[in-house]
Amino acid sequence: MPIHYSRRLTGRRRSAGANRQLGVVLAFVAGAANAGGFLAVHQYTSHMTGIVSAMADHLALGELREYLAGFGALLSFIAGSACTAILVNLARRRRMHSEYALPLVLEAVLLLGFGVLGERLSGVTGLFVPFTVMWLSFIMGLQNALVTKLSRAEIRTTHVTGLVTDVGIELGKLLYWNSPGLAGQPKVQANRARLQILLALAAAFFVGGVCGALGFKLVGYAATVPLAFVLIVLASVPAIDDLSRLGWSFKARA
Repeated sequence: MPIHYSRRLTGRRRSAGANRQLGVVLAFVAGAANAGGFLAVHQYTSHMTGIVSAMADHLALGELREYLAGFGALLSFIAGSACTAILVNLARRRRMHSEYALPLVLEAVLLLGFGVLGERLSGVTGLFVPFTVMWLSFIMGLQNALVTKLSRAEIRTTHVTGLVTDVGIELGKLLYWNSPGLAGQPKVQANRARLQILLALAAAFFVGGVCGALGFKLVGYAATVPLAFVLIVLASVPAIDDLSRLGWSFKARA
């Protein structure tokens, strides 16, 4: 990957095009981790709507153990989102190039750890739920918060419900007939560019899900290792820029 392209994709200076391209890549990663993770932990870890709904059902039925399991996954997702906010704001206040790359590096490390240690951790329980579920939920929260912050909440990569809702809205605008009799009224017009990126994000999540499920079926937990490699490649240039700047700073002080 060209250095300037990587810097534009994950660097501090953002553009709408870079946000869209990064969003598609991360939607693929999220879909792969979510689907592969389901085969590993028997639970979708990006679907907080379903988890909270299941918590309500379990609580109403008196199934306290299952309720607490959902609660543990929810807390892990929230912790991942909070971690992204801390990393982004920490880097922003220090004017670091890796403002958005740091959460990607952490996500890559966690995916790599899941691929290497996932089978060993599957029997370990923490916060009322298997540690592997917590691990994946934390990753999903981390990534969703990152894309939300860098795109100012315009793009989601783990929240397909919102994506398809927005697709429906834009399709409704596209199909709306602007009556000539209402000439004084503003026309209803679809945002075709937004519709294209929404469809691309949903498609990337789906394709990633298929690849993740097939990968886990073939090689097990190690299927997350290529995903970690992709994220490392994306985040490497801004991180190296900061390391280089730090090295020059030390030389100047010396």
